[in-house]
Amino acid sequence: MSYDLPRPAGRLLLTPEDKEAPARVRRLRLLGLGEHPEPALDAFAAHLAGRAQAPYAMVNFIDQRRQFFAGLRVPDVRPLMSPDEEAKPEMGRLMERDHGFCPHVVVRRKALVLEDVRDYPRFAGNPVVDEFGIRSYLGAPLIDTTGMVLGTVCIADTEPRPWGRSGLDTIKAAAAELVVRVERRKTDGFWL
Repeated sequence: MSYDLPRPAGRLLLTPEDKEAPARVRRLRLLGLGEHPEPALDAFAAHLAGRAQAPYAMVNFIDQRRQFFAGLRVPDVRPLMSPDEEAKPEMGRLMERDHGFCPHVVVRRKALVLEDVRDYPRFAGNPVVDEFGIRSYLGAPLIDTTGMVLGTVCIADTEPRPWGRSGLDTIKAAAAELVVRVERRKTDGFWL
């Protein structure tokens, strides 16, 4: 089976330069996205999390400084911790641009599969690994009909996951479906 996995790198995580960010911000404003939560996108994320049996799913719009989860599904109940463990922060709607893996998906303009982030030194040092316990990630870009990458749709887990070809196909199909909904919303004025 062959699908796009990043190659291990012998260096620490570097958030990629995003030359399209100013144009993306203008496009997102035109579409009315990236500034407030959308219940329809929360429902989309929840459906995707359920379908993938993953605790986290997001619809993420990215600007020059931050990421905004307009659609967000996080675990209802945090896992039990041993007495010597420190409490992990809760994931919210905003995240710095240098956190997570979505900025890489946006700049690469293609899906990213991380079955175990610890296998990739470039990604293992990401703050979401330590702060939220993320161990696996699967994300695809939201590319609209103008060719602009608006953001991502992604799922993540606190355990390594063999996403495989079916996982990759699922996330790519979810991204394509969501782009259609986003563009219909612009013309029809409501989410389908």
